[in-house]
Amino acid sequence: MKTKLYKSDSRGYANHGWLEARHSFSFANYFDRERMNFGVLRVLNDDAIAGGQGFGMHPHDNMEIITIPLEGDLEHKDNMGNQAVIREGDVQVMSAGTGVYHSEFNHHPDKTLKLFQIWLFPNKQNVQPRYDQISILDVAEKNKLYQVLSPNPDDQGVWIHQDAWFFLGNYEAGKTDKHTIKKPGNGVYVMVIEGEVNISGNELQKRDAIGIWDVNEIEISATSDARILLMDLPMETK
Repeated sequence: MKTKLYKSDSRGYANHGWLEARHSFSFANYFDRERMNFGVLRVLNDDAIAGGQGFGMHPHDNMEIITIPLEGDLEHKDNMGNQAVIREGDVQVMSAGTGVYHSEFNHHPDKTLKLFQIWLFPNKQNVQPRYDQISILDVAEKNKLYQVLSPNPDDQGVWIHQDAWFFLGNYEAGKTDKHTIKKPGNGVYVMVIEGEVNISGNELQKRDAIGIWDVNEIEISATSDARILLMDLPMETK
């Protein structure tokens, strides 16, 4: 088993007034040659967006983009004709493919929006752009990982063009769980959203993360009430 620990306070940081962002990997003005990606995971931004503020129309291509609101609601518009509000308890996905333009704004004028935005390298180039969002409230479970993303349109959660699986877990203090790697050659990247957990012998606190590879299974133990995001994904980009 190989591991790499990413402490919360070691992430890149930017404060633009209306946007406070923490970058797990090199992004915008934050650059660290040792933190370019973890396998196909290219971006994990932990954003806080002021009321009524956001990102105007901007382009993306050949990237799988996943947004998970943690507090508040996100208003989305794109050149494919989609206009939606992604609420806390939803997961949004956009396959940028041959190219899309979109905007993202805090839906509320007087409440801070907090979210994760995640970019994965796709396993297919120049696909037709697509958009989807779902509520995950009806599949949420206590003290057990539940799937919110996969490569298969028929599986639980949204789907993307990559052999990756995302899970959320809400644990009570003292509860344990296990995760078996979904595909040979994949690793896992675990972000602690809230609380404290032990991941295969490694103690993590709020917003700490760990990458683990060359392993078949990992163990999860909640030191306190905790919430985690686990991403099971290829370690090699193509």
